[in-house]
Amino acid sequence: MKTISSMLAWSLLAMSTATVASAADASYHLIKEIPVPGKAQWDYLKVDSEAHRLYLSHGTKVEVIDLDKGAVVGAIDNTPGVHGIALAPKLGRAFTSNGQENKASIVDLKTLKTVSKVTTGANPDCILYESTQNEVYTFNGKGKSATVFDPASGKVIVTIDLGGKPEFANADGAAGRIYVNLEDKSEVAVIDIKTHKVINHWPIAPGETASGMAIDLEHHRLFLGCDNKKMVMMDSTTGKVLATVPIGAGVDANAFDPGTQLAFSSNGEEGTTTIAKEVGPDKLTVVQTLKTVVGARTMTLDPVSHNIYLPAPTPFFRVLVYGMDKP
Repeated sequence: MKTISSMLAWSLLAMSTATVASAADASYHLIKEIPVPGKAQWDYLKVDSEAHRLYLSHGTKVEVIDLDKGAVVGAIDNTPGVHGIALAPKLGRAFTSNGQENKASIVDLKTLKTVSKVTTGANPDCILYESTQNEVYTFNGKGKSATVFDPASGKVIVTIDLGGKPEFANADGAAGRIYVNLEDKSEVAVIDIKTHKVINHWPIAPGETASGMAIDLEHHRLFLGCDNKKMVMMDSTTGKVLATVPIGAGVDANAFDPGTQLAFSSNGEEGTTTIAKEVGPDKLTVVQTLKTVVGARTMTLDPVSHNIYLPAPTPFFRVLVYGMDKP
């Protein structure tokens, strides 16, 4: 039975998003392409909405793109095998996970210079900054662990045994939880951010081998992009799978837009992005299959502009920018 408070929350959501309701159902289309010099070797990317910047992992460096100019304006160097980027603008810091050297970089956002490096577990992949505890987490693929360190000193606080290979993670500071995909277990591991203990392992069936993950903080929903061509919507308070929708092949990233209640899945093998709408506490429906480019497997979203960004490898390395049609 739904509680009165949960039903009220969904009712309030419907009213509060009335002004963007038509936009939420609108089609996405290609706005522009941002060329990136060099080889098509990349992984995650991250938007800083306030600074109008996009940070893109690129082999041994992170490209810094001015979104207003649509051009590369700088780089964070010496990040061998960089996978992920986390941002802490209030601290003036960025953090990168450097898979080839088993380290994370602490970077000055103004100068883009590396302040120090932190030794992590083997092959750090996803990285996130958790603001309520003021800590940085790297999720170490080969180490099957998470390294937690202080963002100022770089001191390692703890290494958490996850019991499986982590792929992507999201934090809910208000709930005191971090959620991470264990790709080889088809599970979500739940970490208590105060104790740094794994307190739950939730199966994602009928999903399998999830790589991407996104979160709806207000309604406590996780969106998991699974290799068996499903997007799973899970209750982040109970681990219950509430709904699934079909997606394309080769998913590697997911995103969620709280302003439009749209969830995204970038399907690199198929060259599409599946766009689904969260229309209720246990209902998810596909509203668009956006044609992108084969190989465009990772993605990030700007919740202010509602644009999505996908690196594409051919015919030259570039970032594809998609936005919503005007209502």
